[in-house]
Amino acid sequence: MNSMSAKQDTRGAAGGHAASPTAGSWAAGTLPFIRRNAVLILLVALFVTLSVSTSSFLTVTNVINILNQNTPLAIIACAGTLVVICGGFDLSTGAIFSVAGVVAAWVAANLGSPLLGLLSAPVVGAVLGLVNGVAITRLRIHSFLATLASSLVYGGLAVLITGGFLISVGDVSFTALGRGGVGPIYYAVIIFAVFALVSGFLLNYTTFGRYVLSVGGNSEAAELSGIRVDRIKLYTFLYSGLAAGIAAAIGVSRIGSGQPQAGSGLQLLAIAAVILGGTSIYGGIGAIWRSVCGVYLLALIDNGFDILNANPFFKDLTTGVVILAAVALSAAKKGR
Repeated sequence: MNSMSAKQDTRGAAGGHAASPTAGSWAAGTLPFIRRNAVLILLVALFVTLSVSTSSFLTVTNVINILNQNTPLAIIACAGTLVVICGGFDLSTGAIFSVAGVVAAWVAANLGSPLLGLLSAPVVGAVLGLVNGVAITRLRIHSFLATLASSLVYGGLAVLITGGFLISVGDVSFTALGRGGVGPIYYAVIIFAVFALVSGFLLNYTTFGRYVLSVGGNSEAAELSGIRVDRIKLYTFLYSGLAAGIAAAIGVSRIGSGQPQAGSGLQLLAIAAVILGGTSIYGGIGAIWRSVCGVYLLALIDNGFDILNANPFFKDLTTGVVILAAVALSAAKKGR
């Protein structure tokens, strides 16, 4: 009897231990999935909540407008993802957006060439981004301080070009990029989709992308392995400037005028979207698609509060709490 009882106890104990690994395995598999895709889960949850809460949200016009209005920010965030993954910060994208926009408007208005004006915006953006990259890699200034300083310089340059006034461009061909489209799809959305795909391809399927991840993960080890760390950093800031210039071409075309303060605050929203997307502020980790989700999560918060006529204070409060939680999660991952 004692022998039989012992056998039963052994089997019972084995059965009890068998259940724990199953539950543990489920938790171990689910929690990392939730962490990796938290921004997408939040985006879907908010989309469903707003769709149920008000009939004004889930309409073709509103959804297309949300997608279109945030394309400049999304383009900047895509390139900003590479910068942050590489271990840097670009606080000058808003100012580059302003300078590129007013240059585009000035060229179109004074040289009589709307197309040349729009094409000049990405060129100006790339040049200013290159200046940032050179300052950071050659002068050994931290990217935060270097781009903070350059943002002040570029902001002053935008005011200098315009004299503090608007530069209006009435040519229909100039506004076609920002206002026109193919059917219900705006040209801006198409440009953003192409840019996001190119950025994702660069990060995930090229040697450059692997180098960006390596430099952000451990720059010293990357340099010892033969990677030209300074060159990779320079390229990321050049790409960020290019993105700001492309976004500026869309923005100035949309409103039909160059405004020296058009990009004010844009850089902070872009960085917030990148961090919301799970890109580590310490570098080495990130994904383009998650940053895009971060952009549109912020857009849904903004749109939802507007549609529901909620107090703007609570909109800022909600946005701030969400961003703070994302940064805290990033810091917690780094700590582990």
